[in-house]
Amino acid sequence: MIGLIAGPAATARARAARLAGAWPARTLVYDGPSGDAVARAFTECRQLVCFLPAEEAVRVAAPLLVAGPGTPDLVCVDGSGHHAIPLASARAGSAAALAAEVDAALGSTSLGPSYGRHGAADAAGPALVVGVGARRGTTVDVVLRLVMSALEEAGPAQGEVAELATVEGKSTEPGLVEAARKLGVPLVAHPAARLAEVAVPHPSAAPLDATGTPSVAEAAALADGGELLVPKRKSDDTPATATCAVARRATAPDGRRAEEAAGSGATAHPATRSRPRTAMPSPGSAPHSSAVPGPTTRTGTTTAPGAPAHPRAASAPGIAVDSGTATAPASPPLSGTPSAPDGAAPANGADSAVVDPPGVSGGALSGIGTLHFPAVATPPGPHDLRHHGDAEVRDAGLIDLAVNVRTGTPPPWLRDRIAGSLGSLAAYPDGRRARSAVARRHGLPPERVLLTAGAAEAFVLLARALRPRRAVVVHPQFTEPEAALRDAGHRVERLLLDPADGFRLDPGAVPEDADLVVVGNPTNPTSVLHPAGTLAALARPGRTLVVDEAFMDAVPGEREALAGRQDLPGLVVLRSLTKTWGLAGLRIGYVLAEPVLLAELERAQPLWPVSSPALAAAEACVEPHALREAERAARRIAADRTRLLAGLEESAGVQVVAPAEAPFVLIRLARADRVRERLRAGGFAVRRGDTFPGLGPDWLRLAVRDPGTTERFLGALREALTRR
Repeated sequence: MIGLIAGPAATARARAARLAGAWPARTLVYDGPSGDAVARAFTECRQLVCFLPAEEAVRVAAPLLVAGPGTPDLVCVDGSGHHAIPLASARAGSAAALAAEVDAALGSTSLGPSYGRHGAADAAGPALVVGVGARRGTTVDVVLRLVMSALEEAGPAQGEVAELATVEGKSTEPGLVEAARKLGVPLVAHPAARLAEVAVPHPSAAPLDATGTPSVAEAAALADGGELLVPKRKSDDTPATATCAVARRATAPDGRRAEEAAGSGATAHPATRSRPRTAMPSPGSAPHSSAVPGPTTRTGTTTAPGAPAHPRAASAPGIAVDSGTATAPASPPLSGTPSAPDGAAPANGADSAVVDPPGVSGGALSGIGTLHFPAVATPPGPHDLRHHGDAEVRDAGLIDLAVNVRTGTPPPWLRDRIAGSLGSLAAYPDGRRARSAVARRHGLPPERVLLTAGAAEAFVLLARALRPRRAVVVHPQFTEPEAALRDAGHRVERLLLDPADGFRLDPGAVPEDADLVVVGNPTNPTSVLHPAGTLAALARPGRTLVVDEAFMDAVPGEREALAGRQDLPGLVVLRSLTKTWGLAGLRIGYVLAEPVLLAELERAQPLWPVSSPALAAAEACVEPHALREAERAARRIAADRTRLLAGLEESAGVQVVAPAEAPFVLIRLARADRVRERLRAGGFAVRRGDTFPGLGPDWLRLAVRDPGTTERFLGALREALTRR
């Protein structure tokens, strides 16, 4: 039997019902929470079709694939309904065959061939190295959960997992040895002295004291050279007992570059020496060679001479088309020349046709013995789209300049309103009053308002409901819109704004045929406030224009806002109450758009998506006295920002993006990663910039704080800049 996992979205359930109607004697439909549904289907069916975002399908299936007795055929129909994706194969080609059948029944496009354990992806050879570190006694379950999570985040990179890698002192740790055995890959150990020589983005004193190297996970992943796909991640136990990082190594087992073996045409620069290392083969696996090629220096990638560009790339300056075949330098050039940071055109001459598959940021598992990933999908590249400022402040005792939430919030009166709602928790949430209050605040009818669990949920709803043919995201900006689009199976093009122009948007740079355009205003992280007229010029029939105004209430007078406009076709405005009112833990935001679109978004929401306390907060935060308080706060922030900018201008070697109009500023400086670590040592957390497409490791974002905090921070910054 074929198990159909219906998923929560109405469109997904409809597609599952359609396939069940086409194959009534072959299928069983599984409803309910996706994790429970997949678990039940695993016990009753040998083939599964999931109508879920690929990331979610991998997340719920991964534990079963690792722990279960065998691998079923697993196919995912992406959120757009355009693609049937073979994720795991019981035998050679079987998942691809099932995907082709699903394609024929639904009219979707199969992304075969199979990329299961016997799939075509094997031709490129193993390419992924998972670096792991662990404290003594770390369990195999902790290690496996962490590794699976990191592989999901890495996306469906070309090739397979070649090895787990660690430092010699951890090579006999039972949790690591058993994890490698279950994954069917060798556990490779490197001398601590060698790992200490590897340049990594997140060195730390803790592993240096314990193992003799400032990095285990990242250094082990990069020991053979290559590209870091997922930086250091910590396990979910408390305190964390394991770390993990994922890299695509520079050389395949046959000596070719991994990109070359995969046919990407990327260039790299091999070093001339080799070094010994110890290979610890897992039971049942082939032993590793005692010597491997030396480190490879990756300076960015290029297409081969004369290679054709993507046919869409020339239509607009600054467009970066993700073909999933190569990566470019991590930071755009100082001149501001538009570049393709995370996906360049393929360089195979006549064989370089670009496939338009869904971006599957979660990765696609396709085997237990070895883990393979579809080579045709479009991973997000070196930028960690899921990294946010809260990751910078998880260590206790740091002064927070990384998260853009106003300090001293929520105010007492808002706390009281939220607490007053707790007496109604026995009743299901009723959002009508809050929805009407938000509508009055913007002069709109209630049917043009949809309340959401924060702006982040709104991006997910848009990605699930829309069917864009050409989606363009303006960068640098908040990364969740692109991540949500990729998770839903949409192909994303990036319009990279030029730092030499102050990250200003030229409407003429947006492709005329783009039917979905996403832009922030004021923009996170650049603090640029685009003129309302510039954004309005992007609106036109047949295009959805999404403007993220999460920080607009921090702009005095909310000048340049589009919220409340009803004359612009396809306009969608997102607002958040998180930043000004300190409600990040409550999750409340809203969407302003045409009623027809909002009805589609509402159908994609689960029942009662916004809690009663969040509804009470929404209603309170749009009352006249609250709006007056928000305006006063915006003016204070503007004054505090002026003080911060003045101090930064006096700091040698610091470039500031100006004018800044949001409750944060973006700066550029040499060796920003080292400065950030020094600031942390001095007690201050700031936001790294290299996770934003269009930026690189020389950028930092700073939240605006009160004058006393600002003075202390500027002192710490001056010290960090002058230390040798």
